[in-house]
Amino acid sequence: MNNVYTHGHHESVLRSHRWRTAENSAGYLLAHLRPGMSLLDVGAGPGTITADLARLVQPGPTTALEASDSALEITRANFTELDLDVEFVVGDVHKLDLLDDSYDVVHAHQVLQHVADPVQALREMRRVCKPGGIVAARDSDYRAFAWYPLLPELDEWMELYQRLARANGGEPDAGRRLLSWALEAGFENVESTATNWTFANDEDRAWWGGMWADRILESAMAHQARASGVPESTLQAISAAWHQWSTTPGAWLSLLHGEILATA
Repeated sequence: MNNVYTHGHHESVLRSHRWRTAENSAGYLLAHLRPGMSLLDVGAGPGTITADLARLVQPGPTTALEASDSALEITRANFTELDLDVEFVVGDVHKLDLLDDSYDVVHAHQVLQHVADPVQALREMRRVCKPGGIVAARDSDYRAFAWYPLLPELDEWMELYQRLARANGGEPDAGRRLLSWALEAGFENVESTATNWTFANDEDRAWWGGMWADRILESAMAHQARASGVPESTLQAISAAWHQWSTTPGAWLSLLHGEILATA
């Protein structure tokens, strides 16, 4: 199945993704990992979470999977100086070219919101997971994001993201759907939780707001917005609003994520 990745791989996007660690993005999974496990990381991105997970399961092997050669090169670059047992594979999560019952853990962070058929993706993740193993997924729920102050341009940002992500075949409110998708995929034992990223101090606000001020002008999403007829003035106004938010004393932002731990 063909998918368009809404964010793309501009530096402003990778700046966000490289901030992610197993601790801040996969905490719900960590207590279930132990040395010697085999692990598949679907949609490894720049590989910061992948590397952390690989350290926790070594000497067990880790496989990092991405959807294209170019995306996988971004992943691979993170490992050039790391002494970790990681294999790099290109594949489509809807139809993995991997053997049944291959991994103790199959993990995906911020992936299912972007795929054409998340239920089929979960079926494939289950297929390649060993019986009794763990399929773990965490996804944002954009409509549940909350911020202050309530700048109208940020509401416009939300509506624009919702429209563009859905035009690409994604589901930006995936977090609230993970449990139902897992049950539809055939899992019987599913633990469902939720956690937040919160940005509420000067440093975090400057980082997040500055990153999105750049993304709305320069990323694949920005190019898609322009191609769909969004005026440049609208994008500039959203960018300015992110800067305004980031420099407002007391500004606050919380990003909700749904999580599942499903037994294969």
